Amino acid sequence: MHLTIVALGSRGDIQPVVALGIGLVNTGYQVRIASFQTYADFIRSNGLDFAPIEGDPHQTLQGQTGRAWQESGKDPIKFLTMLRKLNSPEHLRKALDDAVEACKDSDAILYTALGAAGYHVAEMMGVPRLYLLLQPVSRTQEQPSILMPQWNLGAGYNRISHQITEQLMWQTLRGPVNRWRQESLKLPPVPFWGPFNLLYKDKDPFIYGYSQHVVPRTIDMPDWHHTTGYWFLESQGDWTPQPELLEFLSVKPKPIYIGFGSMSGHSARNLAKLAIDAIGDTNQRGVLVGGWAEAHEISNPDYIYSCASIPHDWLFPRISAVVHHGGAGTTAAGIRAGVPTVVIPFMGDQPYWGQRIFELGVGPQPVMRKNLTVDLLAERINRALKDQSIVKKAAALGEKIREENGVEKAVDLIRYYFGSKPKEI
Repeated sequence: MHLTIVALGSRGDIQPVVALGIGLVNTGYQVRIASFQTYADFIRSNGLDFAPIEGDPHQTLQGQTGRAWQESGKDPIKFLTMLRKLNSPEHLRKALDDAVEACKDSDAILYTALGAAGYHVAEMMGVPRLYLLLQPVSRTQEQPSILMPQWNLGAGYNRISHQITEQLMWQTLRGPVNRWRQESLKLPPVPFWGPFNLLYKDKDPFIYGYSQHVVPRTIDMPDWHHTTGYWFLESQGDWTPQPELLEFLSVKPKPIYIGFGSMSGHSARNLAKLAIDAIGDTNQRGVLVGGWAEAHEISNPDYIYSCASIPHDWLFPRISAVVHHGGAGTTAAGIRAGVPTVVIPFMGDQPYWGQRIFELGVGPQPVMRKNLTVDLLAERINRALKDQSIVKKAAALGEKIREENGVEKAVDLIRYYFGSKPKEI
């Protein structure tokens, strides 16, 4: 059976999908991942087929609109409307048409939130589809939408916050998506209120790649929405640490990790500098992974080891705490390693993950990027390292996460929904 996964976003969005793809291949599926060209080598090196989708996420985030988007903070309207503006109408249409080409010979289609073109292509082709998610988006009266203010206003607010988020997402894309459906797919336009009601009416399966120990299942979550555990990609066998890194890590106490992943521009670089100063004030050492901000290229003191990238699953068990932006992938890696986490969110779902870290007791309360100072970050780092409740809870949660096999469970679900496994789920 040939599967195509349409997955767009940052490296943190793509890597879990690659791990899932490997699990599917090992079960006998043929798997193609349709994504940005920048991930082609990464995807192919893991034994998966690749199909290109228009767009360069790194270049996009370096532009003026991309920088403004990264500064959207907790404002869901700004976050979602700026997301739509990241690409011109021509590039958006090209990306949508690329998804059609990528899925041509597929027996079934899986798609992520930013790869939602897969939903429409599956409809055109008349093949099964599954929704793959790294963040909780199921409608519930128990908690607000992750993009809306996390106010404790009861079930009514919680329900409507999900509907507002859905409409903000759909209405910014309704025009170009419906034109594409009519002109390229020869399908009728999606109704004004969007595809979300249809997802529930048709009982389209949602498969969540995070742990129930981090985001518990709500009482009103539909039974076709499944939480599997995280989809971790293990380090490649050909990756070898530099001797200088091994020497740096051999010195006690263990250093702190600093990294902001796909965050780029001056804000991320300035945050790296601020974090370096805060680590100096706490008399700690740090490993700075530059990421898209290329923060490793700034001049660093002796107590900082800097480089472009290091596999999280290799590094995080060797450090004492992680300081990062709260991306879903980095958050998952830090939790799995069983070390305290300090989250400095920029935008989108990052404040939500920072708050979950705090509520789980595995890190101090997050501080939004725009509000951060050296003294405040130093205080958060000291709390993460010295509060034994945080240290013990982080270690205990890490043990639970390491016992899960999210890829295996997700593969079982996919096999069931695509008709190749008896119902045992």
